[in-house]
Amino acid sequence: MNKQEFDTDSEYAFKALKLLDDKSAPTQRELSKNLNLSLGKINFVIKSLVEKGFIKVERFKNSKNKSAYLYYLTPKGFEEKTVLARNFLVRKTEEYNSLKKEIAELEMEIDNQ
Repeated sequence: MNKQEFDTDSEYAFKALKLLDDKSAPTQRELSKNLNLSLGKINFVIKSLVEKGFIKVERFKNSKNKSAYLYYLTPKGFEEKTVLARNFLVRKTEEYNSLKKEIAELEMEIDNQ
């Protein structure tokens, strides 16, 4: 995934924002596992969301692991998550309706044989 392939309107952006909102202090590994993306891609998604102002990143001050970070949604990120959720719902509903139509056509074809 390169910069041209990543779109903050993507399913990855929505799911990442949702996970960051639903789970307190997820690690990049947890995001990687939950989104089924490599750590490199997760890092890229996080950087893109930070650049857009949707999330903030802070280091854990008292962590022995100096690479431990805390990710949280900004007010702009909450707004974007809502917009992306609406877009995601519309897209998935269209896919569902298309599949439902295709299944009905296949059933009719089988019944007519």
